[in-house]
Amino acid sequence: MFRNNYDNDAVTFSPQGRIFQVEYAQEAVKQGSKGPSPTPNTYRLAQADLSIQRNAEELSSYQKKIIELDSHFGLALAGLASDARVLSNFMKQQALASKMTYGRAIPIERVINQIADRAQWNTQMAGKRPYGVGLLVAGVDETGPHLFEFSPSGMTQEMAACAIGARSQMARTYLERHLAEFEGASREELVKHGLMALKESLAQDKELTVENTSVGVVGKATDGKRKLESFKLYDGPEVSSLLDASLESTDVPADGGHAAETGAATQGDPSTAPGDSMDVDS
Repeated sequence: MFRNNYDNDAVTFSPQGRIFQVEYAQEAVKQGSKGPSPTPNTYRLAQADLSIQRNAEELSSYQKKIIELDSHFGLALAGLASDARVLSNFMKQQALASKMTYGRAIPIERVINQIADRAQWNTQMAGKRPYGVGLLVAGVDETGPHLFEFSPSGMTQEMAACAIGARSQMARTYLERHLAEFEGASREELVKHGLMALKESLAQDKELTVENTSVGVVGKATDGKRKLESFKLYDGPEVSSLLDASLESTDVPADGGHAAETGAATQGDPSTAPGDSMDVDS
């Protein structure tokens, strides 16, 4: 990983215009556990953060990967949890200051820009290092639901759906394939898509369990009595019902009659391999 004399700090550009310390920090994010998040395009529906928690060894507990920041937004992280704690504490302070000063919840985009400025400052100051964590910040404000991706370089972008962390490309592929379904999806359907994206990114010998899965949900309320469904973190036994409801229909095809008939024929003929019925749509 040694890059001659161009990776000793975060303020020196290489002849190719690269800052290697920032790239190394982004590698830390890629090594983190997964965190996909789908979000709808309409303002009525909920959005969800989901994450796979990871334990360092069998004797240790799982590292929490979803943090509630305020009643209207929270984050999922991938990378160094200690760096995420520093950034999340700063975001909590900004949210509290907005309520005390202006009497209203802080807009999601404003707090995202504030942590982006802090991250970028670390890339142009000698003696500092970039934050080694990536964040997915999901929340709802006066303009509707939002999902932002934050990277160690200080770059942020609003996403329709996103996944970060190890093997996240598989989760991104799932989200891209089902992106058109998010706009009219219900709260439960969004959680299901998020869990399915998590499952796509798992190694073959791993499964989603109540110990390693967390779900955070926030969005516009649909009961007519309140405007906001406050951020709710489902963890431990609470996530069991979501796993059961969302993953029980894993094998049901999404394109209706022909796929259903093909699947039924496959079940009736034991000699037919499971992959033989997947010739409809990829």
